[in-house]
Amino acid sequence: MRKICLSALCCLLASTQFAQVYDPLEDIIEAEKAAWVRAHPKASDRDIQNSANNRSDIQYCRMHWTVDPAVKYIRGEVMTVFEPVEMVGSLEFDFSEVLTMDSIRFHGQNLAFSQNGDVIIVEFPAQLPAFLTDSLTFFYQGIPDSTGFGSFRVDTHEGAPVLWTLSEPYGAMEWWPCKQALNDKIDSVDIFVTNPTGFRAASIGLLQSETTTNGWITAHWRHRYPVAAYLVAIGVTNYTVFSVPAPFGGDTTPILNYVYPESLADAQVGVAENVAVFQMFSQLFGQYPFHAEKYGHAQFSRLGGMEHQTMSFVSSFGFDLLAHELAHQWFGDKITCASWADIWLNEGFASYLTGLCYNFLAPQYWELYKADRIDKSTLIPDGSVWVDDTTSVERIFSSRLSYAKGAMLLHMLRWKFGDSIFFAGMRNYVNDPALEYGYVKTDDFKTHMETVSGANLDEFFADWFYGKGFPSYQTGWSVNQTNEVKITLEQTTSDPSVSFFEMPVAVKLSDGVQDTVVVLNHTFSGQQFTVALDFSPTSLVFDPDLWLASRNNTVVRSIEDPLPEQYIDLAPNPARTNFTIRLNAANSEKAKMTFWSADGKLVIQDQLDILSGFNAIPIAVGHLPAGRYLLRLETKSWRAERAVVLN
Repeated sequence: MRKICLSALCCLLASTQFAQVYDPLEDIIEAEKAAWVRAHPKASDRDIQNSANNRSDIQYCRMHWTVDPAVKYIRGEVMTVFEPVEMVGSLEFDFSEVLTMDSIRFHGQNLAFSQNGDVIIVEFPAQLPAFLTDSLTFFYQGIPDSTGFGSFRVDTHEGAPVLWTLSEPYGAMEWWPCKQALNDKIDSVDIFVTNPTGFRAASIGLLQSETTTNGWITAHWRHRYPVAAYLVAIGVTNYTVFSVPAPFGGDTTPILNYVYPESLADAQVGVAENVAVFQMFSQLFGQYPFHAEKYGHAQFSRLGGMEHQTMSFVSSFGFDLLAHELAHQWFGDKITCASWADIWLNEGFASYLTGLCYNFLAPQYWELYKADRIDKSTLIPDGSVWVDDTTSVERIFSSRLSYAKGAMLLHMLRWKFGDSIFFAGMRNYVNDPALEYGYVKTDDFKTHMETVSGANLDEFFADWFYGKGFPSYQTGWSVNQTNEVKITLEQTTSDPSVSFFEMPVAVKLSDGVQDTVVVLNHTFSGQQFTVALDFSPTSLVFDPDLWLASRNNTVVRSIEDPLPEQYIDLAPNPARTNFTIRLNAANSEKAKMTFWSADGKLVIQDQLDILSGFNAIPIAVGHLPAGRYLLRLETKSWRAERAVVLN
């Protein structure tokens, strides 16, 4: 869950402040968490992961729900085809105790059942053999709770009623009997939604039909890909529907949109821009995972979005939000985290893919995006990407850790290995036949990155995934007369769980005219490096391209083997258009002259011929604005500095 043509996209982004382009996603996450906490102040006291035992394989569900978007009520009939993985006399399903189970039918007879909290236990008349497919049908009704980020909600938009569901992470059982633990995807589903005429029902998969009887309309949606229970959803209101083609590689996938009538114009613009993102993701990570069906959006009234499989639910149609939810179709839907402790495999990946949209489609915003992720992920000195408390929805969906730091973990792997290896590892992971359309863990991703890179990533994941906090770097440097730069790189960590973050570190050395970036293989604090250059740098910038999740970094230059000072005189000083440098030199030699403004910018650089004896060298400065400046002269045997005032 949460969160074209290039020229059109860039024009759109250029007309909007950057904070409005990507920052709303963070506000969305925080708003969702706050709403959940307000509704469930004692959630940490509840065993939120208590769920049905995994003793069967769910192969198919036919769901038929009757709803009215103006009424918070559901009447359901859910036929479930299952295969026991062992001999069983009973099975458990997740089902909210606030709903009423009218009956459960099996082979034409009603089954006995009991309820234990939010788990319903179904008793069969005899033991069922293992690996023999069977089915049962649930008949139920009631007023669902609205836990998690919504589960089952009714609301209004412009006076029209709207009903929608959002089951992540633990809310599917609030409105239908299922197995919601992250260990058994449903192989395929047929969804029938019956509601009053005048409204349309959106759902996952392909729309097969809409039939009307006695003032009620039934929409039939068919989905033939494996799907997690929390990714099943319905939305019902007076939707306006339109479709946009997304062509790629000789194929076309329709982007089908169910939107509020008042949002149609914004939706048409946003979805049109989303086509370029669709094409980019397909190129980077392989064909859209559900290309035989569709992709789409259904509008709902919860701030933000939710990546329901083939039909993301969104509140609006901004570039960042649509990109984030589309990214989830690969990372979160095609492959889904097997534990909420590994939620970064969904959210960190979708957050980084959103950043890649700026990297490749709107590069003018890429630096700002990276700076924002670094700032958010290092805002507090503790916290791991690994979720240490999956009973807390607030912790699972931490914008700082699961989203920002998770995205930075990927960014730093890209930095370690380069684009070729990084994107090959990502493609191999999401397209692995043993993993695709199933559940994955962090070790699955780690193994693919190790295979393609040939590197052992135990330490990297120990530091950046399980470890807490971030590094701070202290860089000391100096340069001698032969342009040999000595760099000492020290590191402190913000949390004792990690003693040292081993990472390649880039520094940019510059003299104001030319520069070079040097990559230092930093393996211990206090490590020293020597770099030979063909120019004398005057500045060092740490991590110039923003690859590292670090904070509170310092850079200090020391003067190595300082040259003796040479006295020089300037006349006139203050000056208006020119002045003369006067000095007595012991030897003839070349001097490097630099002229610096008060804000530290190099404005003049030149080479002067110094003669033995008295020198009077005119310097033209009429092109410079009035103000204070610093003149520097440096030869192999001496150096000089004088302040200059231009009026």
